[in-house]
Amino acid sequence: MSRVNVVQVAKQLPKFCRKTSEILPYVDFWLSSQEERFKRKVIKIFEGAGVDLRYGIMDIEEVFTATSFEEKNAIYAREMTTLGEEVLRKALNQASWKAESLDYIITVSCTGIMIPSLDAYLVNSLGMKQDIIRLPVTEMGCAAGVSGLIYAAHFLRSNPGKRAAIVAVESPTATFQLNDYSMTNMVSAAIFGDGAACALLSSEENAIGPNIVGEEMYHFTDATHLMGFDLTNTGLKMILDPSVPEVISSHFPNIVHPFLNRFGTRIEDVNHLIFHPGGKKIVETVEDLFGKLGKNIDDTREVLRKFGNMSSVTVLYVLERFLNRTNKQGEQGLVLSFGPGFSAQRVLLQW
Repeated sequence: MSRVNVVQVAKQLPKFCRKTSEILPYVDFWLSSQEERFKRKVIKIFEGAGVDLRYGIMDIEEVFTATSFEEKNAIYAREMTTLGEEVLRKALNQASWKAESLDYIITVSCTGIMIPSLDAYLVNSLGMKQDIIRLPVTEMGCAAGVSGLIYAAHFLRSNPGKRAAIVAVESPTATFQLNDYSMTNMVSAAIFGDGAACALLSSEENAIGPNIVGEEMYHFTDATHLMGFDLTNTGLKMILDPSVPEVISSHFPNIVHPFLNRFGTRIEDVNHLIFHPGGKKIVETVEDLFGKLGKNIDDTREVLRKFGNMSSVTVLYVLERFLNRTNKQGEQGLVLSFGPGFSAQRVLLQW
């Protein structure tokens, strides 16, 4: 079995950007037909979400304009293709790799629909080889960035001397429901933003970067109702059960400790927590659990503050922060994310 290394992670942001303070007047106008008490509650949700800034594939006026699913998805497909190409080129340049050297490409997204999937367009636009293996991951939500790492690790471990790219692109903005005044839609609007990321992995002998020691998925029984999308005539409508932080907390010992034990370590010996910032409550839940062990998830909180939750993309932004630092040989990192299913995805890294 080959050793697998995470060689590079790059990020790419959409062209539009707004501070949360700049969005609030639009929210206030959007909710003008609602009761004053409800409006104040929603404004407080935005103010307390832990998100200061967010990026989008559409300007704010366009987000708050009534459009059809067809129109939104057309914007999604156009902008995701552009962002996906930009972030893949950036990662390849940073690693000094040529596009034709890739053996495996995984594209990750859940916030729109593209058939052919994004990877087909990237194969053409970057001139990849004709026998490259493609894998689009389309319905795993926030967990899919780590899912991509897991799939790539499985392929590379069985195939020495190969290279893989994971390209994650998301636009939760394209799923915003203008006429939905449910609390789920309010919370989603308050925490989500758009973005793209690319991770490059290798099973070459001379590859640099942290080694993937182990990777696993953990599936919650009878929990499909907790998170996902309903496909409606106005687009993808968010499902987000308020009990998610509590459910995660109750499963946490089973998610973390047996996994680490299987790969010869324990949470006390893990140096870096590379955790997906699903939202402020989930961040606080995980912080409570890890804080007792003297760990922090400051990078997770900072990514949420600067970019919002970008679904599958977000954990790769956290991972990029760690890859850009000088870490000591032997240090370990636990990559962790949660998504629809309900499931937890885990990867153990060692520098």
